[in-house]
Amino acid sequence: MEKQLPLSFENTAIAFESKSDKALKKADFLFSNIGKPWLVKLGAAVTPLALKIGLPIKGLIRNTIFSQFCGGETLEEAARTAETLGKYHVGVALDYGVEAMEGEENYDHAVPEFIRAIEYAAGNHNIPFLAIKVTGFARFSLLEKIHAGTPLSPEETEEYARVRNRIQAIAETAAKNKIGLLIDAEESWIQQPVDDLANSLMARYNKEDVIIFNTFQLYRHDRLAFLQHSFEKAQQQGYLLGAKLVRGAYMEKERKRAEELGYPSPIQPDKAATDKDYNAAVRFCMDRLNRLAVFVGTHNEDSSMLAAGLLHQKNLPHNHPHVSFSQLLGMSDNITFNLAHAGYHVSKYLPYGPVKDVMPYLLRRAQENTSISGQMGRELNLIRKERKRRGI
Repeated sequence: MEKQLPLSFENTAIAFESKSDKALKKADFLFSNIGKPWLVKLGAAVTPLALKIGLPIKGLIRNTIFSQFCGGETLEEAARTAETLGKYHVGVALDYGVEAMEGEENYDHAVPEFIRAIEYAAGNHNIPFLAIKVTGFARFSLLEKIHAGTPLSPEETEEYARVRNRIQAIAETAAKNKIGLLIDAEESWIQQPVDDLANSLMARYNKEDVIIFNTFQLYRHDRLAFLQHSFEKAQQQGYLLGAKLVRGAYMEKERKRAEELGYPSPIQPDKAATDKDYNAAVRFCMDRLNRLAVFVGTHNEDSSMLAAGLLHQKNLPHNHPHVSFSQLLGMSDNITFNLAHAGYHVSKYLPYGPVKDVMPYLLRRAQENTSISGQMGRELNLIRKERKRRGI
């Protein structure tokens, strides 16, 4: 007889146990408004301009959208947020949310910030991961050229060597401190050099522990096969695969570019196809936990329940060292806190950085969320269910 999993994502008492009545009311107000595409569109157009010309809106942003989705403006503020989450057995994947300003000086400047974050995380048992984007250390057009297989000039070859050195320095620090390094996925037309970097770092650092994770965006129809290929490559070369599974973040942009340039879209034909591949990827990883580690990054309740259920059915410990779940800070608390309560490894993606610099991240997040069908409605329903339970 199949073991029943004692887990529910409907338990709002557990989902919102970290939120005061005031915080819950604020979240209600915020999600009511983020669910309106016209308002998000207006905010995306007006906010950067208002900040640029010095209008006094920073406080408003900090107390609303920023406080919901970001851990703080500094590493120390983010650590305090991590400490609060830690009380509920929820870990943190630190994400310096400043979307890269181009220029060698900016890329170089970012490296010590990440190294400092890793060293800080090493002294905090509830910060097991740090996330990086290769575009934070490299010119987009350089990655585009490498992806396309266009020969680099001697100057560009040197430039790319500096990119590798930056990421190598961060990976080295992560390995030394045993902090998981999540390498985020990028747009499909610059992804190849990102995959190559991730694979070379995994080959170097994932011999005994899984330190480096590559990201597989399953809204791309070729990524399930690429996950399987990546595992075979790791087996052949004698290292452990680190697989961060996500659905993906650039769908509209990807489809638009494919249409404009006249090539087949890399995106799945529909949501059902994405869900099917995502769940197949979860099963693939869960069957190979002795040779890989999986980071299940999703707001999808069915996929989260599937991964949790597979551990349970296989009589593996809920807190298996090779399985982590994650959701974004400020969203899907019903998944995060109920998983943590049931003993699973779960963390919040915790972006931090100065309000002005994190705005591009926040606006992108708000725009993505309005395009996730039903997500805002689900968040609101759960918040209101909890408010009703509390009588507030």
